[in-house]
Amino acid sequence: MFSFPGHPRALADFTQDLTRVLSPKPRMLLFYTAVEQWEKLPSRALINWLTHVNKWLAAQQSTLLIITAGSGINNLRNHLQTFYRHLEGLSHLEWQQDSFNYRINWWMNVHGMFADRELRLEYHRDRLTHLNAEPQNTSLTSNDDTLFLAMQEVLEGAPPLSDQWQLYAENGDLLSRAQQASAATVIFSLHRNDEITALAAAIHSLRRARGARLKIVVREMQTSLRASDERLLMLCGVNAIVPFGAPLSRFLTLLEGVQGQIHSRHVPAELETLLKGSQPLQEKGYQPLDRFCNYVGLLINNALMPENSKGLLVALRPVPELKPQQVLTLCKPRRFGDLVTVLDDRLYLFLSACRYNDLDTALKFIFSLPHDEIFSNRLVWYEDQQILSEVRHMKTRLPSAWRDVAAMTLPETPAPAAPAHVAQVPQAINLADTPAKGSSR
Repeated sequence: MFSFPGHPRALADFTQDLTRVLSPKPRMLLFYTAVEQWEKLPSRALINWLTHVNKWLAAQQSTLLIITAGSGINNLRNHLQTFYRHLEGLSHLEWQQDSFNYRINWWMNVHGMFADRELRLEYHRDRLTHLNAEPQNTSLTSNDDTLFLAMQEVLEGAPPLSDQWQLYAENGDLLSRAQQASAATVIFSLHRNDEITALAAAIHSLRRARGARLKIVVREMQTSLRASDERLLMLCGVNAIVPFGAPLSRFLTLLEGVQGQIHSRHVPAELETLLKGSQPLQEKGYQPLDRFCNYVGLLINNALMPENSKGLLVALRPVPELKPQQVLTLCKPRRFGDLVTVLDDRLYLFLSACRYNDLDTALKFIFSLPHDEIFSNRLVWYEDQQILSEVRHMKTRLPSAWRDVAAMTLPETPAPAAPAHVAQVPQAINLADTPAKGSSR
């Protein structure tokens, strides 16, 4: 094992350092680095380095495997797609809730090229084992691909559009009928945010039981879904989600779009795994600065959530007539993962799994007064690296009130202490037991 300086200039002496410490014989070399090591390197410099290293490896009859990890790995992988003339292989290992997905862009040797493949791997007892594809479920019905099983309300009061439509008043009745379907289109309705977990469980069991040919659609009847909720439903096996506000004509057009689809995304066997991945933090509301920063860091570094889609960090400056502490009393986050703290003259909000274009809607629900009237300006960070950088900067700063206390010095002649005020302690009196006048009690 050898350490490597985390500086781009160290790459220039890479082969020279290896020649100095290793005897000349064929070897397998593993080079583990953080993704930031390659982001700092311009494309031309990377090409020159790869060309030089390839010549050195050919002379040594050796192989170099570079392993890199960290936030931003997807951007690096996309960038390296154009380097196929300089790399013998490129692959990506990612965790998918209950197993690993090994994606091979290309892999070359003297016998040819292996490209565009996916392997599902299980990590058990310090080994990665290849998992065979899950067998398709046996269908009870094989000719129902034109059948529509739906909640009554998704048609907005309209009667069944044809004999192929079957409408149900309850999600439970719809689920029971869908458990007998094979390739039908099943349409659930969603009204409130607290229905999402139960709906996710129903969709998960349906997809796992009935297979990939079933078309599952969710129509949002009221504004209730955030990005994390949509992602949870998609991971459970939904083909499409129709957002609130879409007219009936648009809804029917989307239904046409899912016809003939075969669901190809892996659905983990354990629903709890999906729920934990979509709701990683069971905290909300005000947090002290240090705890706020720690929680945000945990959320951003959570590998189960998609890159650059974990949430928004928002800094809000109140209007001059208001202090941040006053505005804090108007702030009522309702969702787990929505956090708030105060630093200097600003309120900092972290909105978990909130998209940038949904920010105004989220602020409307969080503050009891119009947010554009109580704040003079705002700053927003939405990429993972931007948020982590700002959180690190916040950790280095103390609130101004704390700085004032730290800067205070005691006077040379202390003032005499004021007499202690003894608070009166109230005593409970039960009127029913009060002694009569003249009693000895």
